[in-house]
Amino acid sequence: MDSLTHIALGACIGELYAGKSLGKKALLIGAAAQSLPDIDFVASFWLSPANDLLAHRGFTHSILFIVLTAYPLALILSRWRWVPRMSVRAWTGFISIQLLVHIFLDAFNAYGTAWFEPFSHYRVSFHTLFVADPLFSISLGVAAFLLVLCPSGHSGRKKWARNAIIISVLYLAYGLTNKLLVRTPIENNFAAQQINYKRYFTTPTPGNVWLWNIVAETDDGFYIGYRSVFDSQTTIPFQFFSRNEELLSPIADHEDVQHLKRFSEGYYVASEYDGQLVFNDLRFGQMLGWENPTAPFVFYYYLNHPEDNELLIQRGRFARWNKASAISFIRRIKGV
Repeated sequence: MDSLTHIALGACIGELYAGKSLGKKALLIGAAAQSLPDIDFVASFWLSPANDLLAHRGFTHSILFIVLTAYPLALILSRWRWVPRMSVRAWTGFISIQLLVHIFLDAFNAYGTAWFEPFSHYRVSFHTLFVADPLFSISLGVAAFLLVLCPSGHSGRKKWARNAIIISVLYLAYGLTNKLLVRTPIENNFAAQQINYKRYFTTPTPGNVWLWNIVAETDDGFYIGYRSVFDSQTTIPFQFFSRNEELLSPIADHEDVQHLKRFSEGYYVASEYDGQLVFNDLRFGQMLGWENPTAPFVFYYYLNHPEDNELLIQRGRFARWNKASAISFIRRIKGV
């Protein structure tokens, strides 16, 4: 999830776990602990863009990292005079819960989270929440704001933190329910349109859990479509994209290509974009693909000029958006 959500969630958990012992310092320490796995961003200062993709949500988002980190941090905090005294055991539980919640929540995004590094490169991804979903985060943000403003002894503090977390959990459950609801019509369409897929996934479009992006892999490429939970139309229009593996053949052994294939979990196509050879990761969707089925993909990596890849996902996530496209997006969510 986005950094602000982790900060707000960490503050709420901090209040519930240690607000009585630490006062408002529980908010700050909770926010910091919740954000700790994202320290992997420093790797971007010396790694190439392709290597950085694998480093992000890599080892610092693993179970082993939590095992190695929680107790040493607890020892430090238990001896730090700035914070009220709390046992090493209590601190270990505090840090462990924050880190576990962080890596668990990140696994609901499309990026994938490396829970099992360094023993396995497999990345866990439930494809249930967009990386920034206002409806998931707003209750946490409001509660964190109230916790900062109101005095430590206020009777409503734990209730605000608890209710904010409950609301977010219920929203996550609602997203999972919607994901299951679109599954049957999607698979019925695969059968009706004789799409012999090997595997497929659904992932939410930006900032909502109603309109879902569908990506189905076949031997030659991928079928991509969209399904809203409010759709009354039975047929799902699919657009086919060839994998174009032959475009990558001359550079198949290049380190960047190998890293990108691993990062994409095999959901990729090669293409030409702005006159350059491009690697597209399909898990992050298209630029307004619900408007234009042949739209370019959000994640595209310039293979000819790797130095031009500093922004990657961020540069395409909201490219081509304007007032008209936002209105059409809302209309598509409402269903066809």
